[in-house]
Amino acid sequence: MTKSSGGHLYILAATDYFSKWAEAVPLKEVKKENIADFIHTDIIYRYGVPRYIITDNGKPLCNSLIDKLCQKFGFKQRNSAMYYAVANGLVEAFNKTLCSLLKKVVTKSKRDWHKRIGKALCAYRTTVRSPNQSTPYTLVYGVEAVLPLEQQIPSLRIAIEEGLTEEENARIRL
Repeated sequence: MTKSSGGHLYILAATDYFSKWAEAVPLKEVKKENIADFIHTDIIYRYGVPRYIITDNGKPLCNSLIDKLCQKFGFKQRNSAMYYAVANGLVEAFNKTLCSLLKKVVTKSKRDWHKRIGKALCAYRTTVRSPNQSTPYTLVYGVEAVLPLEQQIPSLRIAIEEGLTEEENARIRL
């Protein structure tokens, strides 16, 4: 990754195995405190305590601070096989997809990627995934996401929700 204009050089990501929902944050440096804060704030406080997390064997991920977090909240940490990236294939696939999406949403300077992660995550979360033929958003929230474009050009789904007739919807769309 190119260093961002905000000084970020890394992306920390987590993916749920069932729904394929992903969270990601830009980091200026990879420190155990940043990792613990991400798990605490972006995972536990937002979605609840996981049964376990799977991480690689890097020092920022395998340390006493993460161990204490696991003990405090009662979940386990499992490690993927060392030097064998395919052992945690879901993460590798998401990382590849996120990089591809970021390339599509960054400006020409490519240094604003830290501001565009949310846009890339939205695209990922609202795209149908083949294993379950649903979007991660639908699996997490139980409804389809209303996309910004649907608000600008009302879809039939929005028209039905707002009680518009077919004629009113057609008039709005023109």
